[in-house]
Amino acid sequence: MKLVEVEGSHTLQNIYSSLDVHLGQSYSVLVTADQPPKDYYVVASMRFTNPVLTTTAILHYANSAGAVSGPPPGGPTIQIDWSLNQARSIRWNLTASGPRPNPQGSYHYGLINTTRTIRLANSAPIINGKQRYAVNSVSFIPADTPLKIADYFKISGVFNLGTISDNPTGGGGYLQSSVMAADFRAYVEIVFENSEDTVQSWHINGYSFFVVGLDGGQWTPASRLSYNLRDTVSRSTVQVYPKSWTAIYMALDNVGMWNIRSENWARQYLGQQFYLRVYSPVNSWRDEFPIPKNALLCGRASGRKTRPL
Repeated sequence: MKLVEVEGSHTLQNIYSSLDVHLGQSYSVLVTADQPPKDYYVVASMRFTNPVLTTTAILHYANSAGAVSGPPPGGPTIQIDWSLNQARSIRWNLTASGPRPNPQGSYHYGLINTTRTIRLANSAPIINGKQRYAVNSVSFIPADTPLKIADYFKISGVFNLGTISDNPTGGGGYLQSSVMAADFRAYVEIVFENSEDTVQSWHINGYSFFVVGLDGGQWTPASRLSYNLRDTVSRSTVQVYPKSWTAIYMALDNVGMWNIRSENWARQYLGQQFYLRVYSPVNSWRDEFPIPKNALLCGRASGRKTRPL
């Protein structure tokens, strides 16, 4: 498989015999049908699970001279280092798509000074006798009014900024409609920290970001020495390996209330998510359009009127 694209990023066209695709991710590959004309297995296997589940499809040439034979190919190694090294090998093709010297753009992402570091640690606390999942000890619960609508109408009491910390607390889990404040046009470093034994997959709604570092163990400021500040890919969903960390750089160039969440639906539903409020005091249509006049309003916003477009 020749990898050519990852979530909108043109990549170096490396050849892979197997490719790890984590929850919520997408890849584009090219396969050259240059083998003798017969049937071949195409295998998809789970990774880092017990048991390992496998399913197969058949690649069939129109002039196939024979059916598949023998057992399907075995799954890839269960070692995390193998997958980690593959992830590091996926890099941007800087000769494609005409990279621009825009300081807020993709080509010089590693030359921009970050203005803030946010460390996010997932956990699986028991809260009120029930299994929940959390970020920096906060397990998200929906508010009685959609957060963006409450923010638009400035309805107090629906959510409070600062209800989730910039750093892991190390404390017990608790329930909250968690919202983190952020400034429009800031350039932030976000570190996802995973102390659990399962692979995590994180998505940031409304944004693409640069995956600058992945490694095992505990992240420290010295970990920045291993960052790829030249040709990492830009994407919107990233994996974090067990007992490991993943670091990203992201330009907050999109005003709004944006969801940061686990792509594991069970974990997401049970609280492993929160909202990032990217705010501009200018309140300009250049930065964010107002809510449409026909928007459906509910909760504490019922009966209110939107501003005309």
